[in-house]
Amino acid sequence: MFKIKNVSVFIDKKKIITNINLTVPSGQICALMGPNGSGKSTLAHAIMGHPAYKVMGDIIFDGKSVTELSADKRARLGIFLSFQQPIALPGVTVFTFLYEAYHAINENKHAAKDFTALLKKKMSILNTDFSFSQRALNDGFSGGEKKRFELLQLLILQPKLAILDEIDSGLDVDALHMVASGIQYARKENPSMSIVLITHYQRILQYIIPDVVYVLKDGHICSSGDATLALKIDEHGYAV
Repeated sequence: MFKIKNVSVFIDKKKIITNINLTVPSGQICALMGPNGSGKSTLAHAIMGHPAYKVMGDIIFDGKSVTELSADKRARLGIFLSFQQPIALPGVTVFTFLYEAYHAINENKHAAKDFTALLKKKMSILNTDFSFSQRALNDGFSGGEKKRFELLQLLILQPKLAILDEIDSGLDVDALHMVASGIQYARKENPSMSIVLITHYQRILQYIIPDVVYVLKDGHICSSGDATLALKIDEHGYAV
């Protein structure tokens, strides 16, 4: 169970998010929608524990407050954030990053040989050649390749809570289908995983049906409902 209670978020003393309440039970999908500049990514980074964001209120995960924990401690507890604009690390390969990330949060540690087999299995799910793992992280990656890497992290790390920040942005139909299939497979392998799916658009929600939809506008939750709310937004915009 993931819960946000009366959370406000500040950057340099400027309030971006105001008094938000949000609950995502284990195994459920929450779609967080809203126009540009509404505070969606700010909320995502605050949940993950980015040090630039000051949080008032309480962020509760697995029945315990994580509000004061650092980002790495939240990650070890099973919280994962996919980045909308991931940075390039020219000196680090995809394999090395995933290997180190996996070992940082898992007590049952695989040797490099065993991890290679695990990674090959996960890459095959995304129809990705193993040579991709030898490339420098996000260095010269296309938009689709960046999303593919975010999905690889999701499949390898198997978090309890996945915050997917506009993982559908800028994708053509084929890439969108790949992303949706990857998320669906991750849920199949890890059915208790909760997902906060941040998006502008309804199109990914045709493949990933949310249990609840929240609409964030001007830093406030202005409406919530089931999956049909996303359809209304697609037809009428955020004035619903």
